[in-house]
Amino acid sequence: MASILFYTNSQHEQEWLRTLHSALPQHAIRTWTPGDNAPADYAIVWKPPAEMLVGRSSLKAIFILGAGADAILQLGSALPTGVPIVRLDDAGMGVQMAEYVCHAVLRYFRRFDQYDAQRDQQQWNFLMPFEKNEFSVGVLGLGVLGQRIVDAVKQFEFPVLGWSRNPKHIDGVTCYAGSDGLDAFLRASRVVVCILPLTNETSGLLNQANLQKLPQGAYLVNVARGAHVNEDDLLALVQSGHIAGATLDVFRQEPLPVEHPFWREPRIQITPHMAAMSLFKESIAQIAEKIQALEHGLAIRGIVDPTKGY
Repeated sequence: MASILFYTNSQHEQEWLRTLHSALPQHAIRTWTPGDNAPADYAIVWKPPAEMLVGRSSLKAIFILGAGADAILQLGSALPTGVPIVRLDDAGMGVQMAEYVCHAVLRYFRRFDQYDAQRDQQQWNFLMPFEKNEFSVGVLGLGVLGQRIVDAVKQFEFPVLGWSRNPKHIDGVTCYAGSDGLDAFLRASRVVVCILPLTNETSGLLNQANLQKLPQGAYLVNVARGAHVNEDDLLALVQSGHIAGATLDVFRQEPLPVEHPFWREPRIQITPHMAAMSLFKESIAQIAEKIQALEHGLAIRGIVDPTKGY
């Protein structure tokens, strides 16, 4: 068997290559470079150029080195027809996402953001704690990563809400679904955590109309994609006080431009797309296991449905 590998960061690409060789010692694996049209059974990629995949209808599968499929689906007609696209199920990202979100939620609940602001002003003022039963945490997106976040937040005994495209039942979680359930979900969430896949339906979902449905003094945590948020609308609502704060790991343009107004708004926390990273060994072990399954004609998880976008 032969595979081709492409990763946008050349240093990381070499680490992926070494890990792949260790996991699949009988497998001929090469990094793809422009002009490489030699046959391959599998493609293992992160944000590949269209040239790499166009016309490769003989591929048995294309593996994405991440949980999101939006970047590769943007290639459209360059993708070979009939070749399954497979995303990572978790590969160590779930616990990282849960850590990040719990840190953000607890920071707001314990009012550490306000204590930080007081420190900068050399103020020593006790702030009354929030009532936990009034500090509901709503998770937008109940896939593998979303459910991992839900499980983590539940441990702190917050009221937990969840929203998904299709109805789901999760013990201890008030679940909403579809466009009909989104309004009620937003109005009931003191903190909204976005972990949605990016699709035509979810792009720009967190705009003025929807963000205004959040309770006065609500918070936003986005660990999904920057395109989910209308950044101008969010900034205006933070500055008006309707949204008390936002923790953002993803942005419409990355790196975030130095002139972007988010840098100058202290109520918006910025991290450089680091909430969860695909771990080399866990990711490659999962891909190797799925390749072996495909070679034996077995079904695998994580196949992307292009009509849904995830």
